[in-house]
Amino acid sequence: MNPSVDRVRDALAELIKAALVSDDHRSLAFRREAAARIAVLAADPPEAADIRIDGAWTLAVRAAEAPALQPEEGRVNLTLPQASPFTLEDLTRAGFDVDSAVERIRKSASTG
Repeated sequence: MNPSVDRVRDALAELIKAALVSDDHRSLAFRREAAARIAVLAADPPEAADIRIDGAWTLAVRAAEAPALQPEEGRVNLTLPQASPFTLEDLTRAGFDVDSAVERIRKSASTG
């Protein structure tokens, strides 16, 4: 797979995990990991032509919804959108706010 897509997918997956888990301490750990991965992206941004953000989002959703994490998910019943709520520019922009991003994911999801 494309290493640039992998990096974006991994950052998005951490944001999604933070939005999905019920435990605040685990959510904080996922937020910290997301912040670290996003900082690496911002320091060395991938070429926009190398990334299909909606494809990376789809892969991130699959990774975040892995069966091993499902027992921890429960803050709300989320159906995540098919399109990424973020652009590559959003993710690599200085000052990207992870907490706001997690809330944006929660708000962009359909709840059941």
